[in-house]
Amino acid sequence: MDEKEIKKIIDDTYDEARENTIWSMAGDFYNRKMLSMVILVWSMGITFTGIAIFSGVKFFGTGEIKYQIMYAVIFLTCIQWVGAIKIFAWQFIHRNSVKREIKRLELRIAELSEAVKNG
Repeated sequence: MDEKEIKKIIDDTYDEARENTIWSMAGDFYNRKMLSMVILVWSMGITFTGIAIFSGVKFFGTGEIKYQIMYAVIFLTCIQWVGAIKIFAWQFIHRNSVKREIKRLELRIAELSEAVKNG
């Protein structure tokens, strides 16, 4: 990657004031490039939440212990999956900031190598 390209990318995407706010991270996640991932995360989250609510209602509606255990296990499994999906989405949010930092480091290395060549 050329130094001018790296500077252009950083200037277009980097804003010092917004860098580490939760709103900037959410904005990075909810952009056009991440649309398929957003759809996947939300659809799985809503599905598992719906199944958890259904099993919670059925847990209190049934009288047999065998079915109560089954619905409790389904409920706990779905809640764990919702937590895993949230962690997955959070990692994608942080992936964008790590990419930005790597590009910034590439620019610094290019500047240092140019200074060593000239100096």
